[in-house]
Amino acid sequence: EVQLQASGGGLVQPGGSLRLSCAASGYAFKNFAMSWLRQTQGKGLERVADIMNDDKTAYVDSAKGRFTISRDNGKSTLYLQMSDLQPEDTAVYYCAKRGFRGTVVDGRKYDYLGQGTQVTVSS
Repeated sequence: EVQLQASGGGLVQPGGSLRLSCAASGYAFKNFAMSWLRQTQGKGLERVADIMNDDKTAYVDSAKGRFTISRDNGKSTLYLQMSDLQPEDTAVYYCAKRGFRGTVVDGRKYDYLGQGTQVTVSS
């Protein structure tokens, strides 16, 4: 059974930092691209960052220069280091496994999403 367990969210002041983690199990983590998605209240899922199985990365414009996605294949864990957080980054953040079917976000298909972790940026 595929499981994605996200953690690391919380309340942070504008300009602060957080590091999200996602522990993956039940599949060969190293073989699959992974993404961080986020969802704000009343809106759909938004893709934030991707990392391929060859460690190539991609970011949406709002995340470039502030967020860094990484992976530790030995620990089957995905990370998102976020800095200079702003109120508009407030959302539930999900780690997601790329697949050939499932939820479509920004043209990419995800067959598994984690349970989400809340990030709130507020003074």
